[in-house]
Amino acid sequence: MPTSLVAPPTALYTPAAYAKDLSLLLQQLGIRQAWLIGHSLGGSIALWAADQSPQTVEGVICVNSGGGIYLKEEFERFRTAGRFLVKFRPRWLTYLPLLDLPLSRMSVARPLDAVWGKQRLMDLVAAQQEAALGALLDSTTEAEVHQLPQVVARLQQPVHFIAGENDMMMEPKYVHHLASFHPSFEYCGNNVSEIPNCGHLSMVEQPEAVANEILSVLAKHRA
Repeated sequence: MPTSLVAPPTALYTPAAYAKDLSLLLQQLGIRQAWLIGHSLGGSIALWAADQSPQTVEGVICVNSGGGIYLKEEFERFRTAGRFLVKFRPRWLTYLPLLDLPLSRMSVARPLDAVWGKQRLMDLVAAQQEAALGALLDSTTEAEVHQLPQVVARLQQPVHFIAGENDMMMEPKYVHHLASFHPSFEYCGNNVSEIPNCGHLSMVEQPEAVANEILSVLAKHRA
C-alpha cells in the first residue's frame, strides 16, 4: 500500500485517538450506555467511538458532519489556510474592534448575534496550538478520509445525520455520501435530515430545529 494511504502510527490527534480518550472518559464517569452527538469533526470522533466501544455507545447523531471523499486540491488549500490560522493567533486579536463581525457571518446562512462572533474569536485565540494543528493535519489525510466510510459501514448501532441545507463547509451531498454507507440509509437517505436556512453551525443557527431532530431520533430508537 502506498505510504500516503497509511496513517502514521504516532498520530496523536486523529479522530480514532480522540475516540479512545472519549471512551476512557465515559468509563471514568461510570456511563455504561450513551448516545453520542458530535458536530463536524466531533461527528467523526463519535463514529469512531461507536466503532471502538459498541457495548457502550447505543447510537450516534452527527451534526454538520460527513465526508469520505478526498479532494486533493481542496484539502491542501484547507490545510494550508488552517496552518496559517492556527499559527497566527496573537492574543491582541480579541481587542481589535469589529473583528468579531466577520466571524458572526462565517460559515452560516444568516449572521449570528454579535456575542457568538465574539465567542468564536475567543475560542480561536485560546485554542491549544499543538492540539489544534494536530487535529487539523491528522484528521484530513487521505488515509483518514477514506477510513471514515468503512467505520460507518461497520456500525450496527443507529446513526443519524443532521445537515444544514446551506452549509458550504460540509455540503449536504457529502453528508448524504457518508450516511449512505450505513444500512439505515436504505437508498433514499432515511438517516439524514436537512435543516433549511442553515449553515455549518446548526446548533447555534437553528437550536430548536436541531433539538427537535435529536428528540425525534431518540424517541424512534427508544420506542
